[in-house]
Parts: sequence; structure tokens; C-alpha cells
Amino acid sequence: MSSYPYPIKIRAVWWREEDKSICWINTKELPFKEEIICSSDPGRVAKAIIEMEIRGAPAIGVAAALAVASYANKVKTRDIDSFYREVDSAINILWNTRPTAHNLFWALRRMRKKLHEAVEKGVSIDEVVQILENEAKHIMDEDIRANIGLGEYGAELVPDNSTILTHCNAGALATAAFGTAEGIMRVAWYKGKKIKVIATETRPVLQGARLTVWELVKEGIPVTLITDNMAGYVIRKGLVDLVIVGADRITSEGYVVNKIGTYMIALAAKRKGIPFYVAAPTSTIDLESTINDIVIEERNPDEVRKVLGKPITLPDVPALNYAFDITDPDLVTAIITEKGVVKPPYRENLPKILKNN
Repeated sequence: MSSYPYPIKIRAVWWREEDKSICWINTKELPFKEEIICSSDPGRVAKAIIEMEIRGAPAIGVAAALAVASYANKVKTRDIDSFYREVDSAINILWNTRPTAHNLFWALRRMRKKLHEAVEKGVSIDEVVQILENEAKHIMDEDIRANIGLGEYGAELVPDNSTILTHCNAGALATAAFGTAEGIMRVAWYKGKKIKVIATETRPVLQGARLTVWELVKEGIPVTLITDNMAGYVIRKGLVDLVIVGADRITSEGYVVNKIGTYMIALAAKRKGIPFYVAAPTSTIDLESTINDIVIEERNPDEVRKVLGKPITLPDVPALNYAFDITDPDLVTAIITEKGVVKPPYRENLPKILKNN
């Protein structure tokens, strides 16, 4: 197990060495039940991603990589061509889970590249399996270290005795561990800053109420829960000093794709002149895409018609359920990454940060 400069108290996904499987905490059951699920079946992991047992772009990417490595360990064939086809098929299953999370495709491209290169070199199946396992573990470790790194950069931007507003869950439960937005809060807290957090409930699946509150209470960080439609008022009332959110994808121009409701908070923050920060590892930055390429996932409308499975309206009323929205670059004060803090103009500065070692 790698050592890290801060305690790792919560993991969303991890590798179980004894049976070469991927394990995850079922975030759908939190905060009332801490259910751990382990599997080597890419179909089961794909189901967990689609149904949001595993959620958050970095966690999805790590889970997909670990699932490929775990499945490779279980493939029975000793024919290298058959092995390649089976593992590549597993990658395809995971590829077609959630369209907006850039980290998913970033991680699976890395796994497919390692698979292709190893087979082309003519190494044995056992060696290919080890190469894939090593790569998946590297992706997981890189994510944790990236979260800690951006946490350290971001903590410098957090004033002592400040109140941070956050939306959805960009914590350990959205990453391999530690978190992005919540990673900044963790480092600030560990460094002795007396911060407070306001968390939005985050309809329709309530990631803020269920997950962010659960994480921050475990850390001992003071947190207050609000309804989503209260965010503008608490900003207007002067109860918020800065906003920190995560991201599922950041385009080459600096558009931020994040949980639905982020855009409204950014508008309110801009109006009141308070900083609006986006915390994301560089694996979330997609220089190949522009705003016109973004596919916003539309989920089952029953998530809107129900709360925690209980109907709240007429069963046949039409409902929209966009999972994400898009925040314009001019509303974003800075993007905080493990390589440093990126400020506007993002079209010029995002490529520069990605080139930094």
C-alpha cells in the first residue's frame, strides 16, 4: 500500500489483492448503510457505474481500470488472440456506461493501449495480465496523489475562518480516495484552518445530503445542509466566502461540466463577487473536445418523480432529468489541479498546465 502525507479515511473503490477483484462502497445506500461490494465481472461493474453505486468522474475512471485488470485475471483461455478479444470486449462494456465523465474514457484508453502494446510485443498472457494490473493500480494511485496535490494548492486559496459552499459530492466517494473539492477542504482543515462548509442537498439523487455531509461529519469538519434552491439566497445574504465544486469534464475552452445546478450557483457567485473555484485532476481536462462536443447525460425521469424511491408526484407526469450542466469559463475564478492553479484565459493556460511535469 502506498503511503500518503494525509490520512486516507474513506475509499470509494479499491483493489482486493487476495482474489484480484475490485471492491467499492455502494454510495446508493449511504449514509444509512455502508455496503461493500466486490466483483471481477465487467458487467456488474458497468451496472454499478450506470446505477450510481460508483459515481464521480475520477472514481468511475479508476473503477473501470480496476475492472479491466480484475477481469483479465479471470479469463480462462490460453490463446492470446482470444484473450485479447475477451478483455477488449470488457473495455467496450465499461466504455458504454456514462457518456459525460471524461475520466472513464481517459482510463480505458490507457488500459486498451497497454493491452494492445503487450499483445503486439508477443508477451505471454500472464505477463499481459500483470501489465494490466500494474497500470490499473497506477491509475488508482495517481488519482489519490492528484487529489492530495490539488488539495494542497487549493488550501492556499481558502482563507482562515471562511465558509465554503459546495455542490453535489466531490469528495473521497467521487474519487479513488481523498476527493477534489472536499480534498481541498481536508487539507485546509488538517492545516488548522477553521473552515465551515455549506452543502447543497443536490437533487434528484441527493449526493450532497447523503454523501458530502456523511464525509465531512466523519472528518469533523462543520457542515450545514441546505436545499438546492436556497444557494442563491445564502450567497446573497453573505453567508458564503467562496464556492468550490468538482467537475466531470473540462473542455479546451474552460467550460466546466458538473452536476446539474452548478451553473446557477456560479451565476450567483459572480453576481456577488465571491470566488468560484473548480477542483479537478488534469485527467478531467479534455483538450480534444469543445463545448459543441459535450454529450449531457439524461437519466431516468423516475429519479425526479421520486425521492429515495418514494413517489412525490403523479407517476405519469413528464420529467426532465439532465444529470449535468455547463458553466461558462467567465464564471470560473480558477481551476485547481494537481499541477497548479489555472486562471483565465483557459484556452491558453489549460494546455500549458497539462505540459507541466
